[in-house]
Amino acid sequence: MQQLTGLDTSFLSLETPTTYGHVAGLAIFDPSTASVPPTVEDTKALIRERIHLLPPYRRRLVEVPLGLDHPYWIEDPDFDLDFHVRHIGLPPPGDHKQLGEQVSRLVARPLDRSRPLWELYVIEGLEGGLVAQLTKIHHCAIDGASGAEILATLLDLTPEPRQVDPPRRAWRPEPEPTDFEMLMRGLWAVAGTPRKGVRLAREAARHLPALSRSLGFGELPGEAFINNALGRRPAEMLSEASTPTPHTVLNAKITPHRRFAFGSISLEEVKELKKQRGVTVNDVVLALCAGALRRYLEERNELPPEPLVAMVPVSVRTEEQKGSFGNQVSSMTASLHTHIADPLQRLDAIHESMLVAKEQHQALPATLLQDFAQFAPPAVAARAARVVARAAVNNWVDLPFNVVISNVPGPQFPLYGVGSKLVANYPVSAINDGIGLNITVQSYDGSLDFGALACRELMPDIWDLIDYLNEALQELKEAAKNAGAAEGE
Repeated sequence: MQQLTGLDTSFLSLETPTTYGHVAGLAIFDPSTASVPPTVEDTKALIRERIHLLPPYRRRLVEVPLGLDHPYWIEDPDFDLDFHVRHIGLPPPGDHKQLGEQVSRLVARPLDRSRPLWELYVIEGLEGGLVAQLTKIHHCAIDGASGAEILATLLDLTPEPRQVDPPRRAWRPEPEPTDFEMLMRGLWAVAGTPRKGVRLAREAARHLPALSRSLGFGELPGEAFINNALGRRPAEMLSEASTPTPHTVLNAKITPHRRFAFGSISLEEVKELKKQRGVTVNDVVLALCAGALRRYLEERNELPPEPLVAMVPVSVRTEEQKGSFGNQVSSMTASLHTHIADPLQRLDAIHESMLVAKEQHQALPATLLQDFAQFAPPAVAARAARVVARAAVNNWVDLPFNVVISNVPGPQFPLYGVGSKLVANYPVSAINDGIGLNITVQSYDGSLDFGALACRELMPDIWDLIDYLNEALQELKEAAKNAGAAEGE
């Protein structure tokens, strides 16, 4: 058995009838590159051949009674591949909006915790003869980086699938432990909790100023004097991402229903903007999202005078941790400067905000916030998380951020699945109470593939956001062109 970490468990603990802990990916394939059109059975055969390289696919949860400790993974003795791989079709014409609606329904269904926490849907009937695969997997099993590793395991560099060596040892399922055995494990873990608490308190005290800013409490008394004496960034810049976050129509209690929209943008055009302005690709991605959100809220008379704040997930996975799956992720917050009308000024301001956010993030050990998750028993952590979310929705406390924007790097060369060329790969992430919109982008073969997921009732017109992303890119390109022309005069 392998125990989940505290961070892994947190994605289980946050689940409610309206909040789901799984994430997904929508892969679009062109079967015309295959020598023979692949079938669903071909997909199953490929998974069977490579499943020994995909540990999360055959593991299922075993809970500790009373939530005394984090759950465990066991090799499922009742694993059934046919349960996990499913086949559906779209009615004509099978356009993007029909596919988005189908994905919205599929991701709004929770995963069955009595089985390995993943499902794969082969979706046929897309216009142009394309085929989609929607893969749902629980966030407790993977993060963005390990999700990309799963994709790389299942795909190939050529239409001809590569030969995969069989496992060195035959797979063996594990017997399910009894409730009594799990209770004893939980009680033993509770006995060690005070020692963990002392170690965590010592580590937190060493990094208290940075931790205070990261958690939204601002700087500590006397910290400004020390920063000035040491020549550090001004305190108002360091605490920028911790200023009060405005409430918007997207920051409310969510329902069980979802809306999903997707689209692609040229990576080359984004890199050209990056080069012209001396920023990063991620800065441009954030600026595109900021421009789209500003337009969306402004047209509905909902744009607050204060800037929106984004939470940006950050992978802390080391080289040694590659292939280990699970979650090795932290996060930082940064202003989107949606109060700035000029797109270039907004991009430059976002660049500065990200420099500040990175400085704050680097001031903390990569594992400190994960250690906090590890310390609390799951039953306590789940209740605390729900109380905090309810407090933010009801305006009892400030929102930590308005939106999640995640950028996952991917391969810049074509990939193939059972002979079919991967055309695009759109992420489908998760939302929760108070944060009703998630925008995740993954780069692939010269494109940035955007996936936007929202609560259906809070953002029923989510496809407008995809249109605004493309308009934000054109707006930035035009502004950069004009700025370049002005400088050349």
